[in-house]
Amino acid sequence: MIHRRVLILNQDYSPLSVCTVQRAFLLVYLKKADMVSEAKTPLRTVSSSYPMPSIIKLNRYVNVPYKGVVLTRQNVFRRDGFECQYCGSTKDLTLDHVIPRSRGGKSTWKNLVTACRRCNARKGNQPLEKSDMKLRSIPARPTYVMFLREFAGPGYEDWKPYLGLEEIMQP
Repeated sequence: MIHRRVLILNQDYSPLSVCTVQRAFLLVYLKKADMVSEAKTPLRTVSSSYPMPSIIKLNRYVNVPYKGVVLTRQNVFRRDGFECQYCGSTKDLTLDHVIPRSRGGKSTWKNLVTACRRCNARKGNQPLEKSDMKLRSIPARPTYVMFLREFAGPGYEDWKPYLGLEEIMQP
């Protein structure tokens, strides 16, 4: 359980970051943050037991400049859910330029999609319109919160309200 991640909220309850349990516990212990939600399993020492943080809220507001998501191969795969954007396959994934580089296409969030090798070869060096293929979703630049949502899988149900995945009622 020590490998769990903890959601860090700003003072206004907006999602800020994700950190390790150790770092979150230290922030709470030093009174720099309050525990909003705890995991089911406690942290144990030889002589004591402490609640394991799942969500913490900073006591002071942190002004963060716009946090963009870096354009990397892994982040494009992550944005596209590790699925081919033409057929939905999850095997033999690669990147495809919607407008091929040889035709002036750039490596940008809006021009890169995840594709399986078969679909990438089938599309070839053609623009999407001439390839007779359709995208399952329109590529777009993801937000930072979208990437925080990735951590909100099984075992992180309590994060969902703070990441816009369900209604939230702030205390």
